[in-house]
Amino acid sequence: MTAEQIITLLVLAAVVAALIWDKVRADVVALAGAAVLLISGAVRPSEVQGAFGSPAIVTLASLFVIAHAMELSGLLDLLIRRAVLVCRRTGAAGLWVLIGLCGGASSFLNNTPIVVLSAPVVRDVATSLKLDPKQFLMPLSYVAVLGGCCTLIGTSTNLLVDDMARSSGQPPFGIFEITPVGLIVALAGGLYLLVFARLLKGQTEPSPQRSIQHHVTHLDVAGDSVGDATDFAVERPLAPFKAVASVLVFLGVVTLAAFNVAPIAAAAFAGAVLLILIRVIRPEEAYGGLRPEILMLIAGMVVLGIALEQTGLAAAATDRLIGSVGGFGPLVALVLLYGATMLLTELLSNATVAVLVTPVAVALAESLGVSPRPFLVAVMVAGSAAFATPFGYQTNVLVYQMGGYRYLDFVKIGLPLNIITWIVAVATIPWFFPF
Repeated sequence: MTAEQIITLLVLAAVVAALIWDKVRADVVALAGAAVLLISGAVRPSEVQGAFGSPAIVTLASLFVIAHAMELSGLLDLLIRRAVLVCRRTGAAGLWVLIGLCGGASSFLNNTPIVVLSAPVVRDVATSLKLDPKQFLMPLSYVAVLGGCCTLIGTSTNLLVDDMARSSGQPPFGIFEITPVGLIVALAGGLYLLVFARLLKGQTEPSPQRSIQHHVTHLDVAGDSVGDATDFAVERPLAPFKAVASVLVFLGVVTLAAFNVAPIAAAAFAGAVLLILIRVIRPEEAYGGLRPEILMLIAGMVVLGIALEQTGLAAAATDRLIGSVGGFGPLVALVLLYGATMLLTELLSNATVAVLVTPVAVALAESLGVSPRPFLVAVMVAGSAAFATPFGYQTNVLVYQMGGYRYLDFVKIGLPLNIITWIVAVATIPWFFPF
C-alpha cells in the first residue's frame, strides 16, 4: 500500500471512531479529517475546492433557501396546524401515512427536497402529540430513499447507472421498468421500520434549544434555528403571494430535475435566486436560512470519498470483492455485487459508486455469459439503499442533525434494514430480470 492509502485508511477509521464516540460535533470531525487529508497530500487543494462546491452542497444550500422562504411566508405554520388536526384524530398512524406519502412522492421527485420540507413538519407534529420525533425522522429518510428506488427518475443514481449502461452498449431502462423490484423492496423495508422504529424512542434527550423551538412551533430544515431564533418566536401569518411564489418555484425546481431538463443543483440554485429577485425573501433572510453545519459536514465527507477514490482504495476494494466470483454462478455474483455496492455506498457518494461499479457489473455479466440487466438493477438499488451510517445518503445527514441521533442509532436500525433489503432485492431481481 502507498503512503496516501495508509493515511486515508487511518483518517477513515479515526473519523468513524470519533463519530461513534459522539463527543465532538459531526461537522468538526468531518472537516478535521478533510484537513488531515489535505495536509498529508492524499487529496489536492483543487479536489477539496471541488468538494466544497459540489452539486450536493449547491443543491442543499439552495433548497434550504427555498424552504426558508416557505417558512417565512407562513405556509409551513399553516401546514403544521392542518397536519396536527389530522394526526390528532389518528395519532401515530397519521404520521406513518405522511411518511408513506413522502416515500411515494420520492418515486417521481428528488427525495432530498421532499425530506427538507417534510422533516420539520413530521418533527413538530410528533412533538405536539407528545410523541418522540426520533421514531419518525429516521424512517422518513429511509422511506424517501426506498421510494427513490421505485422508478428510473426517483434518484439521480438510477439515471447515472442508466446513462453509463447505455454507454456500454446496453438498451436504456424504461421509467417504470425497475418498479416491481423497487416496490417490493420498499414495502419490505417500510414494514420493518413500522415495527422496529420504536427502538429509537427516548435514547437521547433533545437539546434545550430544540425544546424551546418545539414550544413556539418554529420550523426549520436542519434541526436547530434558522438564523436568529427570536425572529420566529411568534407564529407567522400567511402571506399568500410569498407562499404561492415559493411553492411554484419549488415545484418548478423538482419538475425540471425530475424530467432531466436541468440538473437539480442548477434548478435549485436558479430557484433560490429567483425568490430573492422577486422579493419573496430578502438576501439577509436567505443567508440566515443556510445551514453551515450540515453543508460543512457533507463537504468534509465528500473530501474523504474523493481520497478513497483518488488513492485507488475504492477500486481496489471493488476488484477484490468482485474479481473472484468468476467461478461461481450468476446468483452468487449478484449477491456479492449488491453487497459490494452497498458497502461502497456507505463510504462514497452515490454518483461515485455508480461510476465505479456500473462498468464492473456489465463486465461481470458478460464474463458469466448472462444478461447484465439484473446486475444493473442491483447497482441501482444498492447504490441508494445505504442505511447503516448517517452519511450513506444526503437525507440521512439531514435527519441526523435534526433528530439529535447518535451515530450508533443508524447502525442499530439501518444495518438490519440493509440486510433485509439485500435479501429481498437479490431474491426479487432474478424473478423480474432473468439471467
